[in-house]
Amino acid sequence: MEQLKYPIGHFECPDNITEAHLKDWILVLEMLPQRLENLVKNLSAEQLETPYRPEGWTVRQVIHHIADSHHHSYTRFKWALTEESPLIKAYEEKQWSSLFDAQSAPIELSLNYLKALHAKLVYLLKGLSANDLNKYYLHPEGNVKVTVAENMGKYAWHSRHHYAHIEGLLKRKGWV
Repeated sequence: MEQLKYPIGHFECPDNITEAHLKDWILVLEMLPQRLENLVKNLSAEQLETPYRPEGWTVRQVIHHIADSHHHSYTRFKWALTEESPLIKAYEEKQWSSLFDAQSAPIELSLNYLKALHAKLVYLLKGLSANDLNKYYLHPEGNVKVTVAENMGKYAWHSRHHYAHIEGLLKRKGWV
């Protein structure tokens, strides 16, 4: 079950974030919308309603979750870059994924949104200074300090993590 929950493992931030890490993370974020669309564009309605693991979200819910989560991340980047150590607002992702839109909306809504959002995000991230990368926000769960650089890594991991959920399901079912 752990392999189904965390197919690429848990996020581990390097102690020393290098330029190579940053470039890799930005590339992952840049490529996600197209990679995700290519992975899911030919799925049937029935396939979209298939959970990626027992008691897990459906493929549809995962796609809408990625858009919701990355929307929050973009805002967190902006807060960290424009405010002094802001305390961010967490959101209840499980409850968001149980809402009507996450369970029934066409996936194209989130796929299109991710294209625009990631284009803006990547443009922003490519223009950051070394000083910007050290700015941070505080997460309310434990008052944890998260730097802009670390958040880049977290959301590159998040992109790969959920992509692997869907890809793993498709492979297990023989749909790819």
